Amino acid sequence: MRGKLTLSYAGFVTLTGALLLAVVWLFLLRYVPDGPINTRGPFVPNRSDLVDAFLPRASVAMGCLLLGGLLGGWVLAGRMLAPLTRITAATRLAATGSLSHRIRLPGPQDEFRELADVFDSMLGRLEAQVAEQQRFAANASHELRTPLAITQAMLEVARTDPDRDVEVLVERLHAVNARAIALTEALLLLSRTDGKPVEREPLDLSLVAEEAVELLLPLAERRGITIEASGELAATTGSRSLLLQLTTNLVHNAIVHNLPGRGTVWVTVARYAQSAVLTVANTGEVLDPRRLSTLTEPFQRGSERVRDDAAAGVGLGLAIVSSITRAHGGTLTLDARVDGGMSASVHLPAAAA
Repeated sequence: MRGKLTLSYAGFVTLTGALLLAVVWLFLLRYVPDGPINTRGPFVPNRSDLVDAFLPRASVAMGCLLLGGLLGGWVLAGRMLAPLTRITAATRLAATGSLSHRIRLPGPQDEFRELADVFDSMLGRLEAQVAEQQRFAANASHELRTPLAITQAMLEVARTDPDRDVEVLVERLHAVNARAIALTEALLLLSRTDGKPVEREPLDLSLVAEEAVELLLPLAERRGITIEASGELAATTGSRSLLLQLTTNLVHNAIVHNLPGRGTVWVTVARYAQSAVLTVANTGEVLDPRRLSTLTEPFQRGSERVRDDAAAGVGLGLAIVSSITRAHGGTLTLDARVDGGMSASVHLPAAAA
């Protein structure tokens, strides 16, 4: 590219010089007579005399223009392409797996500066995503290793103790295996919905919320939790199965992280001009507002006391909710209630009723 630009600069300068000489010939020398001029007085050069004196010097000038165009074009092209060289070096470095490097190109806000800033922004997003994937893989490995280790320990005990109650062992193995299956299914669901487009169909968000409440009502009754559901027709578009999973996760989370025997869950659906809003609030322990932002990360739980609860899930409920919300072009808002518990609001784009 530098060679092409150099030849372009030199060719342009040389062509400009040639055009200037052509103008001199067309509009000056052609009007000078070629024969003897003023033979009786002082010597007056004719056209041939002027051409003989002009051509050698014009040739030297053209050579200087060509040489100057080449040298100047090489220097100018190098200076203009220097930012591109830095960007190329950063790209090669990123191709080796190093994502912490940034170009940080100085200078005016031109096309190269814009390209470098976009590249730096892309590297930042890639670095954050890779770090998040590594953290997620580590957490998933840890969570999956726990039920497998428990299963192995139970089998070792059963092998060394032939008199052990088989029914109790089978029941415990069934519970551990069910938890491992639930974790695997949650991981698969999270991977399928994270940042991927979904098939959309028109639906009423209030009917989805009603179905989720009916599905989890037996769990709430066993725990002594009261569910209060209300809402209005809230038309939106999206995947019914995924939005049902979203609502179920929110209601399930509100039931489990609650006050056993005296807690309440409020499920409301409202329609606004541009959005359909699902809000699930619950009573419970007082939460630190600074911790709310971490609850949508995988394997984060709002309360440590439910970690060993069989119905508490695997710590992916809100992470799946956040992923499904993003896939539908919506936003998820978590707020800590003053009296304890949490309020989760999902804002989805509204559709024609």
